[in-house]
Amino acid sequence: MGLTARVLAIDAGNSKTDVAIVTADGEVLATARGGGFRPPAVGLETAMGVLADTVSRALTTAGLTSVDHVSACLANADFPVEEEQLTTALRARAWGATVAVRNDTFAILRSGVTEPRGVAVVCGAGINCVGMHPDGRTARFPALGRVSGDWGGGWGLSEEAMWHASRAEDGRGPATALADTLPAHFGLPSMYALMEALHLGHVAQPRRHELTPVLFTTAADGDPVARAIVERQAEEVVSMAVVALTRLRLLDEPTPVLLGGGVLAARHPQLNDKITDLLTALAPKALPQVIEASPVLGAALLGLDEVGAREGAQARLRAHFGG
Repeated sequence: MGLTARVLAIDAGNSKTDVAIVTADGEVLATARGGGFRPPAVGLETAMGVLADTVSRALTTAGLTSVDHVSACLANADFPVEEEQLTTALRARAWGATVAVRNDTFAILRSGVTEPRGVAVVCGAGINCVGMHPDGRTARFPALGRVSGDWGGGWGLSEEAMWHASRAEDGRGPATALADTLPAHFGLPSMYALMEALHLGHVAQPRRHELTPVLFTTAADGDPVARAIVERQAEEVVSMAVVALTRLRLLDEPTPVLLGGGVLAARHPQLNDKITDLLTALAPKALPQVIEASPVLGAALLGLDEVGAREGAQARLRAHFGG
C-alpha cells in the first residue's frame, strides 16, 4: 500500500466507539466518537448501523469515501468465527480495500508498546487478556465470564462485594464493613434495603458498577473481607498474564505487561502493588505498566503496521493522542 495509504482505525467497545482516519505518515485526518458496539445484545445489523454512523462522520470530515485499510478492534470478537463474521460485515460496507478485525483488547496492548510484542490485561467491566509476538503469534482467552473461567472486572467485583455483604448481614458469613458501605452509597440503611431496591428497580441494575469503587475504599480502610476480594483480583490478573507470557515463550525475556481498563487505570494501591509483587515472583522479567492511552491509538498503530508506515509515523500518531 505504501506511502500514500490511509487507515481507518476503529476501537469499538461495549459502551463507546472511537474512530480515526490516519495517513501512512501518522497524520490524523479526522476522528469521531459514537455509541457502543454490542452485536450480542442488539443484533449484528443494528450494531453495524451504529458503527456506520460514526465511521461516516469521520470519513466526511476527512473528505473521503473510503480508505486503503480498515483496522478494527471490536468488542465481542472473542472467537475466530466471530472475527470472520465481523470481517465479512465490514467488507460489505466497502470502507477499505483490506480489513483486519481483532478483539478490542489488542488495541489497548498495541497502544502501549513500540512493536507488536507484549501482553495486556484489561480489567474494566469484565476482564480479558491478550498477547502478541512480532512473528505473528498471539495468545488470548475466550473472555466470556465465569463460563470461560474468568473472575472479576468491575461488574464481577461489585457482585462479589454484594455477596459477602449480604451474607454478613444475615449471619451466613463473616462480618464486613461492606454490609454498611455498599447500601450507604445509595443512601440506604441495610443490604436488605439495597437488595429490595435493585429487585424492584428503584436502583437501576447498571448502577451496580458504582459499588466497585466503594469496595476499594472499604479495602483501603482495612476491612479484611474487602481486602481479600481485591487480592483475589490481583491474582486473577497475574494468572492471565503469566499464562499468556508462557504461551508466547516470553516468560524469560523482558516483556511489557500492560494493565488497562477502568479498574486498573484507577491505580488502587492495594490492587496494583499486589499485581507488581506477584509478577515479580512469578514472571520476574515482566515489565508492568498501567496504560491510559486511547485504545483507538492502538487500532491505528496496528493499521500502520499493516500498510508499512513511514519512519516517524508512530511517534507522530502518539503525539496526537497523547500516548
